[in-house]
Amino acid sequence: MSKIKVSPSVPTNIDVEKIKENHVRLGVYPYEKGYAISVAHPLRRLLLSATVGYAPVGIKIEGVKHEFDSIRGMLEDVAEFIINLKNVRFKLKDQEAEEAVVEYSFEGPKELTGEDLVNEKVDVVTPENFLATLNEDAKLNFTLIIKKGIGYVPSEIIREELEEGFIALDAFFTPVKKAVYEIENVLVEDNPNYEKIVFDIETDGQIEPLEALRMAMNVLKSQMAIFDSDLSVAESSAAASAKAQEKIFFEPLDILNLSARSYNSLEKAGVQYVGELLLMDKKELKAIKNLGKKSLDEIEEKLAELGVDTTSLSEAEREAILQKITSLKDKE
Repeated sequence: MSKIKVSPSVPTNIDVEKIKENHVRLGVYPYEKGYAISVAHPLRRLLLSATVGYAPVGIKIEGVKHEFDSIRGMLEDVAEFIINLKNVRFKLKDQEAEEAVVEYSFEGPKELTGEDLVNEKVDVVTPENFLATLNEDAKLNFTLIIKKGIGYVPSEIIREELEEGFIALDAFFTPVKKAVYEIENVLVEDNPNYEKIVFDIETDGQIEPLEALRMAMNVLKSQMAIFDSDLSVAESSAAASAKAQEKIFFEPLDILNLSARSYNSLEKAGVQYVGELLLMDKKELKAIKNLGKKSLDEIEEKLAELGVDTTSLSEAEREAILQKITSLKDKE
């Protein structure tokens, strides 16, 4: 006989295999059938979109006015140099800082690589990346703005924030190079339908793969937190709103501030409470004696302003409201 559960099983096992530097394979199990993909898919998306990294966002080169310019003594033109620069992956030494402005000065002959950009403010996690070739009479002076961020930000947006003289760069912040998963079946107490998530995560070295996964989990928790913290507030608000709407049925017509003609017509017809009007359809309203089109339009407009939805009321609820109104009239 199958065991009846009152809550799903919680995974208890996690295996971490280091493939190489900044590359791990992670196994988490056992999940109930269908639960593994519900966890794995959002985490993968957040790994690729919400993990914090660093990227150069602007450069100012001495003697250069635009990215299609050239520099005397440098083999590459400015556009090619910028492309090479965007492939260099930086890391701020002060991890609390969100920005670093660094100045560089180089003279040839020299082959410039990412390693040459390391200084007291920044590290370079791709030191072997090629930047430019300088001959013996070349001088290259430039200022670089490096920022912390997530995802991808195009240069068109960045340009608005830069000082005059800086060339805006497309910013690729995401430090995760690879984030894929597989769902495998695992056996638990003779049941082969449990599942295992196998994550394959590789970063560029700005952060460790497990730290990237931790960031993604924290983002997921923060995105879900509102459901935990504000549901009770929402329930209280909904209850208060429902109570306020219920009360409006038993308010006298005076609260509608109707014109004398409309009010007198309703009073002569024996209508004294807002609920009576709210529960009437157009045909019943039109049947009231001496109530012309102008008065009908006025009444409908006033009722609409109350924002009360009566379409969801059952017949029993409608009858209960009308009975209470009759009781109020009898007491007068």
